[in-house]
Amino acid sequence: MKFVKTAIEDVVILEPTIFGDERGFFMETFRDDEFKAKCSEQVFIQDNHSKSSQGILRGLHYQTQNTQGKLLRVVSGEVYDVAVDMREYSPTFGQHVGVVLSAENKKQLWVPAGFAHGFYVMSDSAEFVYKCTDYYSPEFEVSLKWNDPALNIQWPLVNSALPNLSSKDENGLCFADAPKFT
Repeated sequence: MKFVKTAIEDVVILEPTIFGDERGFFMETFRDDEFKAKCSEQVFIQDNHSKSSQGILRGLHYQTQNTQGKLLRVVSGEVYDVAVDMREYSPTFGQHVGVVLSAENKKQLWVPAGFAHGFYVMSDSAEFVYKCTDYYSPEFEVSLKWNDPALNIQWPLVNSALPNLSSKDENGLCFADAPKFT
């Protein structure tokens, strides 16, 4: 597994080594000792799996308590995945990283606690799986406005159409008004 630093040092792309032939392929998707040595000393306690149709944008979400680090990958389809630094003490506060994750490229993204996270489905549909370092706690969840000009995220919207959002995400907070980690 290759661990690739991004423009935000704590956000890491994991590129698995793929062994394949005409019969198919094999790859390790997670190895605790390597992850802890090269990425983070976190323990994962919850796994999630979602399926979404093209044009759906989920996020940008984070929890103010029971904060979650997430190790993300796509097992079917393609998404544009985004992490926004919500840590006021960080030199990259307010900045974001965006990465295409797909079943084809098999990349994973490590998003530590203290970041808002979201993804946009570019393919007909996508299945998204991720490991979390804490339990989902909806009472502490915050949704950031996906298109806040302060964030300047360049979402690769299919045919420039507005994304399909949940009501929670339709009513997301502007970055300036959202709770931060101090």
